[in-house]
Amino acid sequence: MPRARSDLDTRIVLAARTRFLGEGVDGASLRSIAQDAGTNVGMIYYYFPTKDDLFLAVVESVYARLLDDLTEIFAPERPVRERLHGAYQRVARMSDEEFDVIRIVVREAMISSSRLQKLFARFTAGHVPLLLSTLQAGLADGTLSPGVPLPALVAALASTVIFPQLARRRIGAELPMLAQILPTPQALADALFEIVMHGVAARPGG
Repeated sequence: MPRARSDLDTRIVLAARTRFLGEGVDGASLRSIAQDAGTNVGMIYYYFPTKDDLFLAVVESVYARLLDDLTEIFAPERPVRERLHGAYQRVARMSDEEFDVIRIVVREAMISSSRLQKLFARFTAGHVPLLLSTLQAGLADGTLSPGVPLPALVAALASTVIFPQLARRRIGAELPMLAQILPTPQALADALFEIVMHGVAARPGG
């Protein structure tokens, strides 16, 4: 029984994600992606006129759901500390598919300036304003130390929210025996959160 055509774009994105993860965006051929998706190159161009369009569709396939969750986590009525802790825990709960896309994003952002610009544009229309408004609220209400510059706060979060979890996930996949002695993703998120907050939280009395 032939597959419904309505799911063709989804199959193309899934095939592209696998190929991009293993071969990189530039290294993956559209012909191979089309074969994996059970279609032809012409249909890929029909849905995704350029390879970068396909790359962004791969990102969006998980980013849209993540952004919905972060919008709820960073809701302005929630205390700042609770928002930040929620972000750490959401990353700890990421699915394998989400982590695969993050690995693709990190690699492509480092090797392609044009894709980095496209990612920057998407993220600045997505989670970045939520994060910045949370940090600004934390500086205003005294949760965060006013002595820590905003760029330093962003850098502290960026370096501790995702990358340690990526490393742990890779260790777990490649060295299962070692993974047994590592903290769980949730415990790692809690520990990293407390370390960062110890450095950036406002001190009583000034």
